[in-house]
Parts: sequence; structure tokens; C-alpha cells
Amino acid sequence: MPEQNTADGAPHAGDPVDGPHLLAISDLHVSHSGNREVLEGLRPCTGDDWLIVAGDVAELPSDVEWALGLLRERFAEVVWVPGNHELWTTPRDPRQLRGVQRYERLVDICRGLGVHTPEDPYPVWRGTGGPVTVVPLFTLYDYTFRPPGTSTKEEGLAYAHSTGVVCTDEFMLHPDPYPTREEWCRARLDYSERRLSEISGPTVLVNHYPLVREPTDVLYYPEFAQWCGSVHTAGWHTKYDAAAVVYGHLHIPRITHHDGVRFQEVSVGYPREWQRRPVPENRLYHVLPAPAEG
Repeated sequence: MPEQNTADGAPHAGDPVDGPHLLAISDLHVSHSGNREVLEGLRPCTGDDWLIVAGDVAELPSDVEWALGLLRERFAEVVWVPGNHELWTTPRDPRQLRGVQRYERLVDICRGLGVHTPEDPYPVWRGTGGPVTVVPLFTLYDYTFRPPGTSTKEEGLAYAHSTGVVCTDEFMLHPDPYPTREEWCRARLDYSERRLSEISGPTVLVNHYPLVREPTDVLYYPEFAQWCGSVHTAGWHTKYDAAAVVYGHLHIPRITHHDGVRFQEVSVGYPREWQRRPVPENRLYHVLPAPAEG
């Protein structure tokens, strides 16, 4: 995937250091050699900093628990959303939970650690830039980010198979008890919109997937976009008064703007990816106060 950054959103020398700060990161993938050390090196700027973790911590619940537990010890609050990797049922997982049961197990782990999830009351950030409701979302995807020249899910998947670019979700992310991933996605969209409609005031929307399609336009393999979100979230950043949208999944950390709203991709990614680009001294990304851009 190309790394076409308009701005990386990471802390810079000119950024404010007298917190507290609302910080973010995603796609830690701690099962990969080198990424566990990245996680262990994460530190807040102040004792009152919050951390958003926008999914893809690890595949095994035990690794997710270890990673989020370490972060919870260091940050005043931690807000987590699931990525697709947390939802994989891999052969190494001793419990083999699938679909909704797997997600609910992860929520239970987070609650035991004191980590906010998409199922809990939304926390309100009252530091600089607040008060802002931080909204962790779990929406999945529904194959509506279709490859160019295709008009149905079936055509999109057929094209992906013809190129050999097929997301591992097709084999390891099970939607049980829903018959399909898009039906699970529809249920999550409905649930999320009901809760979003109850919020008064500005928000920071957090999702593993981008809420609009445009960030996927820079993917080296455009057919991968169909595993990256849903057209049905396209207006949420304006409808729900987002001060910022935080996401991961694409492994292309950057800031873009859509309808005047700041979108921040905050992923670490795999070692083969992050080792090719300059590594900032602090890998955490400022959400509030707003980061310096450029």
C-alpha cells in the first residue's frame, strides 16, 4: 500500500506538551516480531492523557488482554474498538469462539481492565478541545466499497479472487449467528446510529474502518477496499458533529479532510511497512489538542 501522507499527525517538536492529550494509535499487531517492542515503548505525555486504540491489537484474546492491560496501566483512560484481526478465529486460539460470541468475549476482557468499548457509555473528553464525546464504533463492512467496474458483491469478490488479493477475513472472520458479514454489519450500523442519535454536542468518532471511501483511493490494490467499510457511514462525520474521525486498517498513517472534518489514520502496521518510513520518536498521534499539520 502506498504511503501518501498529507500529514502524519504524530507529535512534533512544536506540539504542546502541557497536557492532557487525547492520543491515538491502531494496528499494533503485537504478534509480529518488533511490534511488541513498539507497544512496550508507548508512553503518555502527561499522567492525564487518554489513549484511543483503533483496532487490530492482536489475533489472540490473551495477547489483546496483555496489550490493553499494559496501556491501561499507563494512560488515564483507554478507548478500544475491534479491528478485523481481533475477530479472527485462528487455529491457535484454544477457545475457538466465533462471531458475536468472540466480540462479546473481547468486550468482557476490556471491561475487566477498565477499557472503554463500543458497548459502554461513551466517555467525555474534558481536556483541551473539549468537552467532546469520544465514540468508539464497531461497524464492520458490507462489500459496498466495490472495485471499479463491479456493481455487486459477487462481482467484487470474483475480481479479487482473479487478482489474488483476498482478505483473510474471508476464511477467519465468521459472522455467527448472522448468516453473512454484511448482515452483521447492518445490525452494527443500526445499533451505532441509535446510540449516536442520543449524543448532544461534538464528538470524536473512532472506528477501525474509515467512515468514508475516499481514504481507500490510495490503496495499491483497489480491490481490497471492499473489506474497508460501508457507504452507509458516509455522512456520519457531519451528521454527528465530529471534531475528528480516528481510524486504522489501511496501514497508511496520514491526515485528510472531508467536508472540513479531520480524518486521522493512526496505524503502526507490520514491521515491513513501518521500517520503510521515518519512525517518529513518539508513535502516538495527537487527536486533541489538534495536531500541527504539514
